[in-house]
Amino acid sequence: MRTSELLRYAYAQVGETLRRAVADLTPEQLAQRPGPGANPVGWLAWHLLRVQDDHLADVAGTAQVWTAQGFAARFGLPVDDAATGYGMSAEEVEAVRVPSAGLLLEYADAVAAASDAFLDGLTDDDLDRVVDERWDPPVTLGVRLVSVLSDDLQHVGQAAYVRGLLGA
Repeated sequence: MRTSELLRYAYAQVGETLRRAVADLTPEQLAQRPGPGANPVGWLAWHLLRVQDDHLADVAGTAQVWTAQGFAARFGLPVDDAATGYGMSAEEVEAVRVPSAGLLLEYADAVAAASDAFLDGLTDDDLDRVVDERWDPPVTLGVRLVSVLSDDLQHVGQAAYVRGLLGA
């Protein structure tokens, strides 16, 4: 198995788990917090997709699916188009109301397609390319891809757990 195949498989696992975590949930269930200040399923899913979209578009040198394919307008959220959810207050999280599980999964499929297209062309040598000089040591593409994957896996697990708490 080549590195690009392994990464494509790993990112596909996020999508499969995400689909099970949000499928058939109502907008109310997507927005329901399991406790005060806790993140709802819809926000967790939106956030992990926004981070993946943002970070992979950056390293690929492409436009984000969120804006390029009109998802920002279709979601109609009261946040800046560049928002990924990072550092949001409890009130800002509350304002992120995903319109439907179907739209969320459409966005997930589009992000997955863009990610897969980028990952498909990677070679092992590409993983050593420095993509962020703001850190010490500087961040390589390989480290960034694993970091995004780790974040995705944590949040998709949280979304599945919260779904279970909702009894859905």
